[in-house]
Amino acid sequence: MVSYRTLRDPNAEYTMRDLSAETMGATATRGGGRDVEITDVQTTMVDGNYPWILVRVYTDAGLVGTGESYWGGGDAEIIERMAPFIIGENPLDIDRLYEHMIQKMSGEGSISGKVISAISGIEIALHDVAGKILDVPAYQLVGGKYRDEVRVYCDLHTEDEANPQACAEEGVRVVEELGYDAIKFDLDVPSGHEKDRANRHLRDPEIDHKVEIVEAVTEAVGDRADVAFDCHWSFSAGSAKRLLAAVEEYDVWWIEDPIPPENHDVQREVTQSAPRTPVTVGENVYRTHGQRQLITDQAVDILAPDLPRVGGMRETRKIADLAAQFYIPIAMHNVSSPIGTMASAQVGAAIPNSLAVEYHSYELGWWEDLVEEDGLIEEGRMAVPEEPGLGLTLDLDVVEEHMVEGETLFDPA
Repeated sequence: MVSYRTLRDPNAEYTMRDLSAETMGATATRGGGRDVEITDVQTTMVDGNYPWILVRVYTDAGLVGTGESYWGGGDAEIIERMAPFIIGENPLDIDRLYEHMIQKMSGEGSISGKVISAISGIEIALHDVAGKILDVPAYQLVGGKYRDEVRVYCDLHTEDEANPQACAEEGVRVVEELGYDAIKFDLDVPSGHEKDRANRHLRDPEIDHKVEIVEAVTEAVGDRADVAFDCHWSFSAGSAKRLLAAVEEYDVWWIEDPIPPENHDVQREVTQSAPRTPVTVGENVYRTHGQRQLITDQAVDILAPDLPRVGGMRETRKIADLAAQFYIPIAMHNVSSPIGTMASAQVGAAIPNSLAVEYHSYELGWWEDLVEEDGLIEEGRMAVPEEPGLGLTLDLDVVEEHMVEGETLFDPA
């Protein structure tokens, strides 16, 4: 845990449940929250199916906001360095504090990478605490609500990920037993025909194997669910074009990240080579500036920003607004705990072009236990709560049980 605690009254006792009336009344008499100050920033890393970096922002009003930084990205040490930049500031000034952190960290690469992921975690926590101060859900802070729930697509895996029949069976099971109507499988799996994976070239037998997976899953699932396939930036441009052409006859929701993410000009050519199969990219691109060329050059059919990585809730809203000008839907990439997932859902509720939010933890039995609320995802949908902030309360006992070795628990508040 990283802590920069400077509480004016360290003996004060608060709980998240006890604050609703007393504290809200106090902030109302203090200018609607204009006198509230940030007193501390803390982090704890949880060992989920990814290492989740949870971030908490404390205030002198006793209200605490919780956020999440992208796994393996927003290191606790970076958040520790940034904490002094926002302590003593008003947590309602989210845009100003965001830009302040960007500017203060500009010498260390604050346009992308770990710094942006770290800032994202703090920014999400600011939305959570600001919602509690103002007594409104977080979606209200990013524009209001288009929908009461967001569609969730489930990222699936099998023990034999290269076996088309195993993939088909798992797809049918998740659709029938768990109720999802949108799923995704990896397509960058070994085929047994590789000669040299480093050159990114797909030989015909390799493409044939990937087509077998696509065919098996889409035909088994039928019209009961949309099916996407992820390539994890694995192939050359020519191979990606050949793969997209080979799956044209199947009902593919999208092909994700078929080529490396750096060259947007090549991405445009690959995307526009496929008249029927949508191409999705965006998880490996940071902030609105990074996504801009993908959008304006029409190099993407569906944009997939990762909210705890790309810059946070307001930055994702800005990306979605730009994409909407080009009639591009948003399918948020997401490998987060319930905290980051709910932040994505809150933004997904507030933007018109939201297509879906990813869920990556269907095999992790305690994912939902990390918070006190139940039934977060039901029948492939995530309801957006009306409670202030993100609407979630960390279960600190579960957090402590699953912390990465060497971590310490947040201070209770």
